[in-house]
Amino acid sequence: MHRKGIYEKFIKRPQDFVLALIATVILSPVLLVTAVLVRAKLGSPVLFRQERPGRNAKVFRLYKFRTMTDAKDKDGNLLPDEVRLTAFGKKLRSTSIDELPELFNILKGDMSIVGPRPLLVRYLPRYNAHQARRHEVRPGFTGLAQVNGRNAISWEQKFDYDVQYVDSITFTGDWKIIFKTVSVVIHHDGIQSATSATMEEFMGSPEKDD
Repeated sequence: MHRKGIYEKFIKRPQDFVLALIATVILSPVLLVTAVLVRAKLGSPVLFRQERPGRNAKVFRLYKFRTMTDAKDKDGNLLPDEVRLTAFGKKLRSTSIDELPELFNILKGDMSIVGPRPLLVRYLPRYNAHQARRHEVRPGFTGLAQVNGRNAISWEQKFDYDVQYVDSITFTGDWKIIFKTVSVVIHHDGIQSATSATMEEFMGSPEKDD
């Protein structure tokens, strides 16, 4: 078994569990205070729950802190993200505090500390063969795309980074991404896309040869 396989099979998952457990304990006051603030400012539910595809496209339930209101138009349709995303919600996103409940997904084994971000289930049939390879590994709390532009780069660039990560997973590489993530969060890099408050919906792209 080559080095990448050994790391994935015997080290990465135990490392994820230990790091997520330590982070959950250390950040428990932040989790508690954030939950109280979300409840006070945005109401119930405190957590945003959504089905997302994980490794091998197996669907799991993702947990995040809620950052948007449920404001709807006269026909009962949710208003655009930029309208429902409050100043408080923007602050949670810019600091990535809204992502902290994903630590429980990591503890459960749905996610990893580092890997391609888990996206929407409806995107699954829109990926070309190259992009679909992002599901060969567990999705991550952070990833190569998140430290190389985040929402400020195109979907195609993100997926290229995801597949690059799949093909080059290493212990050293994961820790480089973890440390770089800290810098990205501190400097609030790439929070928004150039044209949207969050990120435009992925509608598909042309087939790409490996």
